[in-house]
Amino acid sequence: MKICAIASVILASALYASPGLAAAELSKTTVKAADGSDVPVEIATPAGTGPFPPVLFIHAKRGYEGDERAHILELAEQGFLVVAPDWQSGRFIERWPSAHNPETEFDVEAGLDYLKSLPNVCKQPVGIVGLSRGPYYAIRLAAKRSADIAAIVSYYGHMQNPNAPEPDQLFRVAPEVLQITTPMLFLIGEQDFELRRINGGRAFYALWERGIPVEYQVYPMARRAFDFRPDQTPEEKIATRHARERAKTWLMQWMKLTPAMRCAQ
Repeated sequence: MKICAIASVILASALYASPGLAAAELSKTTVKAADGSDVPVEIATPAGTGPFPPVLFIHAKRGYEGDERAHILELAEQGFLVVAPDWQSGRFIERWPSAHNPETEFDVEAGLDYLKSLPNVCKQPVGIVGLSRGPYYAIRLAAKRSADIAAIVSYYGHMQNPNAPEPDQLFRVAPEVLQITTPMLFLIGEQDFELRRINGGRAFYALWERGIPVEYQVYPMARRAFDFRPDQTPEEKIATRHARERAKTWLMQWMKLTPAMRCAQ
């Protein structure tokens, strides 16, 4: 396993807390990908002394912004140490890219290596939380490095290569779905894009048929990206809270964490 070198010192840090939750610290750095590219990274660290259970956060193709930052801080408040590599800005990729750039997979893997190298992180397989395009990176990474990945949480995730031809988009899931052994939780709104729901459903059945632990949570009355929409309905706000708790429970189960969020033994 390659351990990424830190290319810069921490650039900034801030404290953030939601009502009733312990403060989490946010910091930033830059790491090197395997091809030498610079990867901006944000780290959300829980309050306390650690060591903390590790989570890799993979953002959507909309980019890494305030909503994503709030999400990793929520995860840190739950007790996870979170690393979020920005696979777009370091390569000057515009927001909402249609095609998948395979080189950006180096950036995500660099985030994983950096997370595992941190001194205050549990020395165990990590959990992954991915949004939209993020879960496609997650299954690619899990197929390549299964021993390093304990569980995946997929928020309305892509289960097919965005560069695949139309017949594959319509009728097949990505080949990685047929290879991985990583437990996966799907979270999606019932009003999300039809193709996203179909591919996610096919992935669920493909994983279950092979005996891979998998669950598929559909939120009634919830639209695409229900958890960070600026025009959230009351139902979508409840769905967001439920999804955050389901994600935590899933990660705790398969990362073998104690109720006190202590490391696996």
